Amino acid sequence: MKSFFAAGGAVPWWVSGLSLFMSFFSVGTFVVWGSIAYADGFVSVMIQTTMAISGLVIALVIAPAWNRTRALTAAEFISRRLGDSVQRKFSAMFLLINLFTAGAFLYPVGKIIEVTTGLPLEVAILALGVFIIAYTAVGGLWAVLVTDVLQFTVLSAAVVIVVPLSLGAVGGMSGFLDKVPEGFMALHNDEYNLIFLAAFTVYNIVFIGGNWAYVQRYTSVSSPRDARKVGWLFGGLYLLAPVVWMIPPMVYRVLDPSLAGTQAEDAYLLMSQKVVPAGLLGLILGAMIFATASSVNTTINIAAGVWTHDIYRHFKRQTSEREVMLMARFSTLVFGCMAITVALLVQTMGGIVSVVLTVAALTGAAIYLPPIWAIFSRRQTGVSILTTTIGSLATNIFLKFGWPWIGGDALTRSAEMLVGVSVPVVFLLGFELWYAWRKTSNPNYEAYLDYRATLNATADGDAASADANRYAVRILLVGVAMIGMLIAVLGVLAESARLATLLVGVVIFIPAVWGLKPLRWFAKKSRV
Repeated sequence: MKSFFAAGGAVPWWVSGLSLFMSFFSVGTFVVWGSIAYADGFVSVMIQTTMAISGLVIALVIAPAWNRTRALTAAEFISRRLGDSVQRKFSAMFLLINLFTAGAFLYPVGKIIEVTTGLPLEVAILALGVFIIAYTAVGGLWAVLVTDVLQFTVLSAAVVIVVPLSLGAVGGMSGFLDKVPEGFMALHNDEYNLIFLAAFTVYNIVFIGGNWAYVQRYTSVSSPRDARKVGWLFGGLYLLAPVVWMIPPMVYRVLDPSLAGTQAEDAYLLMSQKVVPAGLLGLILGAMIFATASSVNTTINIAAGVWTHDIYRHFKRQTSEREVMLMARFSTLVFGCMAITVALLVQTMGGIVSVVLTVAALTGAAIYLPPIWAIFSRRQTGVSILTTTIGSLATNIFLKFGWPWIGGDALTRSAEMLVGVSVPVVFLLGFELWYAWRKTSNPNYEAYLDYRATLNATADGDAASADANRYAVRILLVGVAMIGMLIAVLGVLAESARLATLLVGVVIFIPAVWGLKPLRWFAKKSRV
């Protein structure tokens, strides 16, 4: 169980950090944010820069705190801190919302395949969904981590190649800036204004710091110091990457300003098709597909983990390890199939941008902020945390759908996000003040501290997990080296951008081969 859902609890921090980076951004980079980049311009970069700020805050405060809980999953922490009854209710709400999240993640994968290959969207979603379910069910969290890092490698190579080709199509950066529409390079606009950006920053701190799938990245490393490094790596990458990612769809707006509505979701792919030779286009297509797929496998794995570890084992305590693993893989299959169903319905919900931002605003802070708050507060109880979550969800849903239905003004995008992050904060602050005024003790918190002290006292190294993790890192580095070699070969065969492609392949190949040397040294030492 610990290997399947936490990779033995000793994942290298750089693997966990890259996996967090891939799992978070890939749902929207090419389809959601690409659509905003095409329609609104540089504001798409500013929206994603808020994620860098969030990552730095998480590195300083939230990630090490999660690691100190010594919990396998966020649900396990809730159970120990707030009680089994609270945990089961939280898990049920999480699993329900998780279905929409996984489906929203899977939809862009199908969209990419539909645009570039001509396959029907439904066929693409089904085929990729089945493939993702298969490797996630077989390999657990290590399968997710390794594929995330390999996807990061291919994605980085693809983006580095496509950006100069895109700018070359409009006469370089100066030619692009001369041709953009008025206001296209503004830092904010009416829909994505400063209020939205501030609220979205807070939302991302809560979402990245509290989403149960991302919490795995902080708890699966060996120490709070490594958990902090995971956050630093995530934030640092988000300081650099958004500008590079958003250039192709922004350039495509100059070349073809005719895309309207959900057609804007295709901008990144259409730009790639226009300037990239066939061989390199296959590389970019693979990078986009599996970068986006990394969010799906992460979400399915954590859903299966919550069901198996925190619900199934609660009701059936006398279970063998074999039975638990069979349930883990079966639940991976079930949740994967549910995600496929939701993905097939995304277009009927108003398109991917609407689904992602609305679900984020309505549910993100309401679900993920209360457990984070409970890590740092000794006053919060199961009653206060559940009341905050249920009350916030009810308030947000009413203001989004009920208020316009009875004749009120519909929430703007910025108001929707501001309400979503403010309501749970108001609830939690109210409970803090109430409990402080009453000056009552919290026996659940004292029991939790005693339990955590017991865990710290009995913690010891797991040699089998360490060996398994070294093996997984070896597989990862071999995979990276093969990717570098294949890209270099592609550069030799390419009709254009030959030197750039060859150079990228060599830059990937050499560090991967060099990284295998320390692993061979560790293997020799362990045999001695």
